Amino acid sequence: MSRIRKLFLCVFCVLFLSAMGAKLQAGTDTKPVSPSEIEKLDKNRAPEFSLKDLSGRPVTLSSLKGKVVLLNFWATWCPPCISEMPVFNKLYKEMRGRGLEIVAISADRSESYVRDFVSKHSLDLRVLFDADRSVTKQYKVFSMPTTFLIDKNGVIVEKFFGEYDWTDQEIKKKIEKLL
Repeated sequence: MSRIRKLFLCVFCVLFLSAMGAKLQAGTDTKPVSPSEIEKLDKNRAPEFSLKDLSGRPVTLSSLKGKVVLLNFWATWCPPCISEMPVFNKLYKEMRGRGLEIVAISADRSESYVRDFVSKHSLDLRVLFDADRSVTKQYKVFSMPTTFLIDKNGVIVEKFFGEYDWTDQEIKKKIEKLL
């Protein structure tokens, strides 16, 4: 191996190890969520959580028992998330009187970004703020957006990864069967 290659390799290793050490010292979660972990939630009771809405009121999953819930994990920096929010809001307006609750859990770092987004888009659905991403991790979310369809008894019926048209007739039929 040439001397220049050895030097380059040594510099790369030092920089890499320095970066990893800084990440560990910062206290960040070093273990990424495995996509297979989320599969363990299928057909099981959805994990209980308590988060505050943008008015500061606590919301728990158990407080929604008896309703069908679409639990959406999203962020303002996520283009597909932004794209589907107005569609969620349209679905919520259409079906909330029949027992559908849509809860959008933001994994943003800044609550002000979330407030600005909700205000700009006049969202009626519940928006919760998960600043430390504890609930996002609890639900094993590995990509945004991720949405869980939860029945009236709090059991996860289906998971949706990525952006969907929530007014699509097939999706609406799945929801209506649970109402």
